[in-house]
Amino acid sequence: MKYRKKPVEIEALQWTGENHREMFNFLGGRDTVGKSFYLDFDKTIGALAIKTLEGWQMPTLDDYIIKGIKGEYYNCREDIFHLTYDKI
Repeated sequence: MKYRKKPVEIEALQWTGENHREMFNFLGGRDTVGKSFYLDFDKTIGALAIKTLEGWQMPTLDDYIIKGIKGEYYNCREDIFHLTYDKI
């Protein structure tokens, strides 16, 4: 059997390592610090850790952080993101 992914609009933001405030707001702001993400300049490359359905992930610089259709977050490498999604 073959399947095609349903068209769905998502929200995403590229992590540059310099857009802390923008990422902070995208991930829910102060109400979700520690619950869905944290910034740790000593332990993580790029300083960002996000809580995904699979557990805590440490996106690398230039990864896209995607907010899924059920409000979950996950990271996606830049090259895969551009092959999968079109900007609208």
